[in-house]
Amino acid sequence: MFTRKWQQLRWVRYVALAPLLLLLNGCATHSIWWIFDPRGVGAKASFDYMMIDVVVMLGIVGLTGIMIVWFMWRYHKGKNRGTYDGKWAHSTTIEVFVWGIPIVAVGFLSWAVAINGSFAVNPYNPTVITRHMKPHGNPIEVDVIATDWQWLFIYPQYHMAVANELVVPAHTPVFFKLTSTTVTTDFFVPQLLGMIDVMPGMRTKDALESDSIGQYQGVAADYCGAGTSWMLFKTHVLSKGDFASWVHHAQQSTGNLSIAGFNRFAEPYININNKIEYFSRVQKGLFNQVILEVMHGRKWPLPMFMTENMVGYLKKQAAEHRA
Repeated sequence: MFTRKWQQLRWVRYVALAPLLLLLNGCATHSIWWIFDPRGVGAKASFDYMMIDVVVMLGIVGLTGIMIVWFMWRYHKGKNRGTYDGKWAHSTTIEVFVWGIPIVAVGFLSWAVAINGSFAVNPYNPTVITRHMKPHGNPIEVDVIATDWQWLFIYPQYHMAVANELVVPAHTPVFFKLTSTTVTTDFFVPQLLGMIDVMPGMRTKDALESDSIGQYQGVAADYCGAGTSWMLFKTHVLSKGDFASWVHHAQQSTGNLSIAGFNRFAEPYININNKIEYFSRVQKGLFNQVILEVMHGRKWPLPMFMTENMVGYLKKQAAEHRA
């Protein structure tokens, strides 16, 4: 008897301590809770549509659960709470209730989420961003190229580029064109914009706008080889004045990115030290040229030594001053 009670108390203790595990999430580099704290217009819209879906479905599941419990209590055999009618066969009220609620729920979700939501957060033309654009506004364009295992952000309007760091102005639409030199991965800044595939030899699009100045984490959200865990980038949302100062600073760098320079940059590299590199001059049309070269079979081979002995490769990488 004592042993059984102790076992019951032990399970209660485990259940009570379980919520404390959530606090360990703050120790993680990648937080699963980022999506619940959207700071971008598109991310906020995606979160709102997701919550609409969740609330409607929880309403249906919750009501079903309540009805199951009520029926079990109401019609429990031998409790004389209900009258048995062996000839009962049909109830219009029940039919309307059982079929009407799902039809209304599906219709509402189809209109609110499937139709409005799809247009609002469509990465190629997100109306939640474009409908508020001024007729003569100045959106920022950024060309994104994913390599093994770095991110290159090209700013065509400023003829410059930066590796492994994304900087954008607040209150300004930013439109991305994305491609990859090697395998498919995903471009994702959880608090600012939705996830989008980045594929070799192809071009995808995405967009963001944020009114919240700050620093946010960007990740490669799909496994793409040995250096995936370090394929991260900080995203900085700055005031327009600070963004202009940052552009001026970047344009003072001595880096020059021609197609030959890009081919060297695109060689496999594990960015364990979060290395950021600036290029003040970028060859015009580099983004499109990379796509064409990949389409025609251009490859940046992965050394077998890297996968066979990663520690040794990292030492070799450091010795070559690439760390």
